[in-house]
Amino acid sequence: MLSFGMNIMAPLASCESLFGRRQFKDYLENYAMDVGIVDLPWNGILESMKIAAMADAYEVNCARHNFYGHMSTLMSAHFCAAIPNFRIMEIDIDDVPWKDDLVTEPPRIENGHLIMPTKPGWGADVNEAPVRKHAPK
Repeated sequence: MLSFGMNIMAPLASCESLFGRRQFKDYLENYAMDVGIVDLPWNGILESMKIAAMADAYEVNCARHNFYGHMSTLMSAHFCAAIPNFRIMEIDIDDVPWKDDLVTEPPRIENGHLIMPTKPGWGADVNEAPVRKHAPK
């Protein structure tokens, strides 16, 4: 916890740029954070699950670093639903107006909560025609 004087405490979230559980190890062993931020695309789903399990042993919650697209958001939602020490998930809503077109089923947010998709897999597929239309030049 960070102290701002006058008995104001704020939880410290960190480690979003770390890769693999070995890089998290020293931070966890030294209780250097209250919330471990895990980047799923960098670490992959299996390694991210292992990081979350390791953090849980130190009673550290996990937050999902997610400033990517909708597929990453859907993958992140599944990760968050599967770990016992989930705290909060970042999502980037300020993006290009055609972002929803890139997937068959965009994530739904109601009252500040992402609604877990019920379709198979991640809950949506990549919509290839709009992806080709908006490919980088």
